[in-house]
Amino acid sequence: MRQSDYNSSMKNKLLDWLNESRYLDLNILQWAVPLFLSATAITFEFAEHLRDGESLDLAFNAEVIIFGLMGPVIIAFIIAWMRELVKAERRASHEVQQLNRELEQKVEARTAELAERNRELKRLDEMKSEFVSLVSHELRAPLTTLNGGLELAMQNAEALPAQARRTLEAMISESQRLTQLVQRILDVSRLDAGKLEINLGPVAVRPLMEAAAEVILTPKNRRIEWKFTENLPPVWADEIHLEEIIRNLMRNAEKYSPPDSVIHLCACQEGEQVRISVKDHGPGVPSEYQQYIFERFGRAQHGESAPPGWGLGLYFARKLIEAQGGSIGVNSPIWNNNEAPGAEFYLLVPVAASSED
Repeated sequence: MRQSDYNSSMKNKLLDWLNESRYLDLNILQWAVPLFLSATAITFEFAEHLRDGESLDLAFNAEVIIFGLMGPVIIAFIIAWMRELVKAERRASHEVQQLNRELEQKVEARTAELAERNRELKRLDEMKSEFVSLVSHELRAPLTTLNGGLELAMQNAEALPAQARRTLEAMISESQRLTQLVQRILDVSRLDAGKLEINLGPVAVRPLMEAAAEVILTPKNRRIEWKFTENLPPVWADEIHLEEIIRNLMRNAEKYSPPDSVIHLCACQEGEQVRISVKDHGPGVPSEYQQYIFERFGRAQHGESAPPGWGLGLYFARKLIEAQGGSIGVNSPIWNNNEAPGAEFYLLVPVAASSED
């Protein structure tokens, strides 16, 4: 028997003994007290009347009846009522103890069941992660070969007919997209497993954002509006991974907003953090999806009209920025335009400590 069960059993036995003792005491008192009071009153009345030389008249009989009989009978009824209350309390106490025992057993059984289920879910999650990682690794090699062959074929694309050249370009685009998906799945698996290396250090925000925009937005001829706080301090982050997150936010803004609209890139200091934000003039994110989109495979738009995507980018961004001590969020709508309310995705990244600190 476990120590907790033993302690509970001893406690219940002690309570039962106390209740039983109290009930037996009231049984005794119900008769002993009235008899004692009756005998005392009658004896006192006899002694008082005989001492004063009075006869046993009507006054004596009345006093004996009132003090020697009625008073003790009333006391007996009161003690009997108290005994019934104790009896009812004891019965209720037994029922409560029984309910507690049954509840403890149910809680223990349910806890054991949940623990077993959690172990099973953890095992399945580990198997899933291993499977995804294995499949992704197996896909990387043929994709690398395929990409190399397509790039080699693209070098002589001028000699191909227009239709064949367009087909080749589409194959290259889809192959690169599939390669990005495989790489993203591998990164997410490593991050979930705690195997993705994070190298923290001071990072200058403005050059990082400008470099990301050169890769993501400039080739698409997107109009950009910059807004930086003067004397913006460096942030404490992983430079490579922070740029990957910012690129992902820019890529989303470019994908979900009209080609002729402006994309706003901002960075400003807020206390001990730097707020990095990307604003667009797209359809925005409905409030009911604003937390869901940061979960795995979470997307705000579905169906055939939705832009292509896997719902892993923002999940990976959230996990990655949290691993660097920062956070990510979204505000929508941000513009007074029902057709294009827009959205602001922002990062909060800790300011890098000074060299003296």
